[in-house]
Amino acid sequence: MSDSDNRSVGNRSVGNRPAEAHPSLHPAAAAIPDWTDTYFRRTKEAVGKFGDKTVTYAIFMRRPVVCAPRLAVEWLEAVARERNFPVQIELNYPEGKWIGAGEPILYITGSFYHLVDCETILLQKLGPASVAAYNAFTMCADLPKVAFLAMDARHCAGTEMAEMMAYAATVGSDRAKRKVGAKGFIGNATDATAPFFGQEKGMGTMPHALIGYAGSTVRAAEMFHETFPDLPLTVLVDYFGREITDGLEVCRRFPQLAAQGKLSLRLDTPGGRFVEGLDPPGSYAVLERHAPHSIRGYRDETQLRYLIGTGVSAAAIHYVRERLDAAGFPAVKIVASSGFGPAKCRLMAEANAPVDVIGTGSYLPERWTETYATADIIEYDGERRVKVGREFLFRR
Repeated sequence: MSDSDNRSVGNRSVGNRPAEAHPSLHPAAAAIPDWTDTYFRRTKEAVGKFGDKTVTYAIFMRRPVVCAPRLAVEWLEAVARERNFPVQIELNYPEGKWIGAGEPILYITGSFYHLVDCETILLQKLGPASVAAYNAFTMCADLPKVAFLAMDARHCAGTEMAEMMAYAATVGSDRAKRKVGAKGFIGNATDATAPFFGQEKGMGTMPHALIGYAGSTVRAAEMFHETFPDLPLTVLVDYFGREITDGLEVCRRFPQLAAQGKLSLRLDTPGGRFVEGLDPPGSYAVLERHAPHSIRGYRDETQLRYLIGTGVSAAAIHYVRERLDAAGFPAVKIVASSGFGPAKCRLMAEANAPVDVIGTGSYLPERWTETYATADIIEYDGERRVKVGREFLFRR
């Protein structure tokens, strides 16, 4: 990597992880041939037979993204060290920068022989992370006063993807913090990726399974608090379909925590029913009281569901807040989960939903085809050459 390029990744850190402690090499250099496209491996053999050249790759995406290159770049640097060849990486956009469709994200210059079989894996590590970072940014920017908790691990296809998505969440979150002063992502669900968020450990309290085990929502809360007395308490309240009844019972059981703001109720109501006490007319009435502008004008079916439908709607959050305040628990927080992707977060913002924390893994790319990064060689031994139609990738 060129030390003179002030746009390069340079000396960096991820959460509490120091820059010099780069992540383990996934896959290791020796295993790259097994994981790369066969035509790259065969090209490598041909180049080895007829002579190497110094080439420059341009890498871009076909949709706007937020630049999240760190894991890809660190991997390539580690491969270069293991294979003992020099590589120059010119990052055209710093981490967290918005990038337009078709804009070269980075240029990579080095040995064609050593780089050609790295393309497949490099693109895998760049594209999905940059789309997820874009989604995380829009969610945090639309709800700047809400804290987010990354709960993506269960939705990931393995631990490598979980690492990539956690990293992406922090990139998008940091951009929202810079741009609009958002709270952004404050933590995540697993210890392994907690350092990306500046945390030593993952965050979370209880799944529905603990409530089923305990036999009641209040008893599950008691079990958790007895086991972890120094932790804030977040209690799921939808297990028995009694969000209001069970939620208020928990508040009355822990009045001190409730008054201190150390108690939260988590809404995760499934899409097959309304929150206790609501129905379509009641949901409309709630939004008429709190955010009448949100239900004026045209809304498609999905938007209406987010606003006044079943599950964790904007109306449901307003309604729970109403009932908590009326019962004398204004300091009790509301945590919402269940499908909080960019579109739902945008509607929550329009409806001024009084949510304190959102737990979500829905910043993961919804359309995987949009995550495909593309690489083209634009120079061979300094001579500009690229396939027709990709001239826009040349350095300007």
